[in-house]
Amino acid sequence: MTIATNKRAFFDYQILETYEAGIELKGYEVKSIKTGRINLAGSYAVLKNNQVWLINADVPPYQPKNTPSDYDPKRSRRLLLRKTEIKGLIGQIQEKGLTLVPLKVYTKNRKIKIEIGLAKSRKKVDKRELIKKRESKKEIKETMGMA
Repeated sequence: MTIATNKRAFFDYQILETYEAGIELKGYEVKSIKTGRINLAGSYAVLKNNQVWLINADVPPYQPKNTPSDYDPKRSRRLLLRKTEIKGLIGQIQEKGLTLVPLKVYTKNRKIKIEIGLAKSRKKVDKRELIKKRESKKEIKETMGMA
């Protein structure tokens, strides 16, 4: 079941590959995410010390009065991937100048998973073309429905 999607990522980036990763969370963060309270806008993933970290993902507290006083909703969270996947990512990111972007958060077998994408940034011209294509498809659907 999909909990949250990062729609902006699909617009700003061209997704080349996707990976499924687990997230290292605290108990109150799990409850908060399962109720749909996570924001992926403006978040990204980086590689540090052969580990993948999710940066700037906002997870507001489940019960604000019961969470620890030092809780940071935008703290860095470690993503759990296989070593072979991480090694492949390191090579591709350094070589081609690609970035890792979180695409969606979902549950799988009662565990919270995140789909990250190896992405290439889109230029302004490409974004305009994407908008034009979307609008033309919308117009075609409307005229087909009217006829």
